[in-house]
Amino acid sequence: MSRHLKIWDEKYANDRPRRLLACDGGGIKGIISLEILKEIEAQLAEATDQGDRFRLGEYFDYIAGTSTGAIIATGLAMGMSVKELTEFYVDSGPMMFQKEYLLGRLRRWYISEPLQHMLQDKLGAETELGSPDLLCLLMIVTQNATTGSPWPVTNNPFAKYNQSDRKDRNLQIPLWQLVRASTAAPVYFPPEILEWEKGNPDKSFVFVDGGVTPYNNPAFLLFRHAIGPQYRLNWETGENNMMLVSIGTGSADRVDEDLNERGNMMHTNAMALPSVLMAGASVDQDINCRSIGRCVYGESIDREVGDLIIRETNGVGNADKVPFDQDCGRAFLYARYDPDVSEVGLMELGLLEIEAAHVQAMDKVEYLDDMRKVGKAYAKRVDMSLFDRFAK
Repeated sequence: MSRHLKIWDEKYANDRPRRLLACDGGGIKGIISLEILKEIEAQLAEATDQGDRFRLGEYFDYIAGTSTGAIIATGLAMGMSVKELTEFYVDSGPMMFQKEYLLGRLRRWYISEPLQHMLQDKLGAETELGSPDLLCLLMIVTQNATTGSPWPVTNNPFAKYNQSDRKDRNLQIPLWQLVRASTAAPVYFPPEILEWEKGNPDKSFVFVDGGVTPYNNPAFLLFRHAIGPQYRLNWETGENNMMLVSIGTGSADRVDEDLNERGNMMHTNAMALPSVLMAGASVDQDINCRSIGRCVYGESIDREVGDLIIRETNGVGNADKVPFDQDCGRAFLYARYDPDVSEVGLMELGLLEIEAAHVQAMDKVEYLDDMRKVGKAYAKRVDMSLFDRFAK
């Protein structure tokens, strides 16, 4: 089996505690994730005594991303700092996500695709998923529209479809094209066509945004890929053996009462249905992680479930949390950082001047500064000392 990564022997050859990072989809709201990651980067840089040399791609062993999260995950895996990625979003956001601009682009799909050129410029037009220069294992989640199935594509050297004797080897796909496929949001972006085997039409597929799969939040999917025997990494589970940090792009409960007398949703609600389904799937992935892993930080999911942080009485509310140095037998330590961008959530962050609707849509580039304020305010809640045992 080919171990194509240059850093394999120094980073993966020996058994040790593993660190996983998952980045949600959410369009331009990815800038919220980046402000949270900036704080994580700063705290870990201090904890590891690396200062400005610190890179999240070196620290984490496996990074997954969907849609806008795929851009972030790939940038980190290639050694970019959070500051560099933030500058990319600020400079490129108007072309990447502005609704009026995107709708006009549908008439000139591939050749004049600005996002394509931006990704090629940042990631390299010739850089493949199997590049030996990546700093960690990487998962990009997209949707194969041809087969109607989610495709999480990774550079795991042991994976079945990464073996050197295969003509349809995942590792030979251009990295920029996989990211482009993961961000191909229906309506806003044209789909991406990828050839897994040149000259074989049966191995050519149409891909759309990974956010339309159940894995807009790819955290639990990443965990499965890290431990599942079918993926051949077989990393050891346990609270001292694995940590998983999941980064959202901001969420809010949606309450719609525009129902007609028969109980059918009105047109505006039907248009919002995909976003509602994506949000529900993301919450489900979060609950899976909190149920199998041990949640050390996460906002309350709802009034019944609570935050699923283990407490002395196995209850909720004001009961004392079980000390984090006490092993509770869960599969991994887990933190979910995802700000509530409802009116109530913004009020709790002290952002009374920000209108909730401005920071809830994936394409409102004109409110980029407001989104950054949300991320910065929420990032004050990040406490990576909860993962001290994984610091070195």
